[in-house]
Amino acid sequence: MISANDLSPAELAALLHFHADAGVEWLLEEEAVDRFAEFEAMKAARRPQAQPQSSITAERSGPGEGRIAPRPNAAARPAPAAVAASAPQPAIPDGEAVQQARFVAEAARSLAELKTAIEAFNGCNLKHSARSTIFASGDATSGIMMIGSAPGAEDDREGVPFSGKSGQLFDKMLAAIGLTRSSVLLTQVIPWRPPGNRPPSAAEMDICRPFIERQIALAEPKAILLLGNFAARFFFGENDTIHGLRGRWKEIAVADCVIPAIASLHPQDLLTAPVNKRLAWNDLLAFQAKLKSLSLLRN
Repeated sequence: MISANDLSPAELAALLHFHADAGVEWLLEEEAVDRFAEFEAMKAARRPQAQPQSSITAERSGPGEGRIAPRPNAAARPAPAAVAASAPQPAIPDGEAVQQARFVAEAARSLAELKTAIEAFNGCNLKHSARSTIFASGDATSGIMMIGSAPGAEDDREGVPFSGKSGQLFDKMLAAIGLTRSSVLLTQVIPWRPPGNRPPSAAEMDICRPFIERQIALAEPKAILLLGNFAARFFFGENDTIHGLRGRWKEIAVADCVIPAIASLHPQDLLTAPVNKRLAWNDLLAFQAKLKSLSLLRN
């Protein structure tokens, strides 16, 4: 078997990209870890300490004779090796992590400060499995904000929202209504890609909410386009599908601001079902009309 030490830097990089494209999410550790022993040690630590009790059995060596011999108690058996104290423990999404996220977000006085704070935040498990932290990019002063759902594999690999084939389609959608990436502010609801593109859990959403809301509060957009089912549900607070949520202007309240927002299909949805492009086009025209009425886009 070829060792990693025998590969050049270029070959190693190509190998890593191959594994990423194949959907590999985790790398094995340098040394083997006995997870069974860890589990047994955890159970032993949680088990209440009971007084050792010895049961007795009589061993008879002949008629009318016998002696008492102690039988060792099961609790006296040697326990598996304890988990090393230095082993990294995963962060657990809980109320404390949510409070920490709120404090970190509110302390940021600019998007640059918020970006630095999010990159240093370790209270969400999603960060530990993601390659990149996805943050807002583009023109924060444009008054136009577009928010996608959680990052996908290409976003995580490139480190920017709307990457890969869906990003190429997104660029064409922007150009169709007279916009570019550099003329709007682009971001995602969740800054880290969930493993396997699974939906974020309720706890993970609660932790990430202060970050996206602070991005909106600092950018102060005049109009928002939400892309994808998750983004629409997240901000509208409804459980309908994107087909039921799209195409209608609603207001979302963030901090002291009330901002008009409209939802549409994510570019990835259009790649999966191209027949829906006509629906997305109608949404884009409605968004373009709103921008013109707010003097954010030239006629």
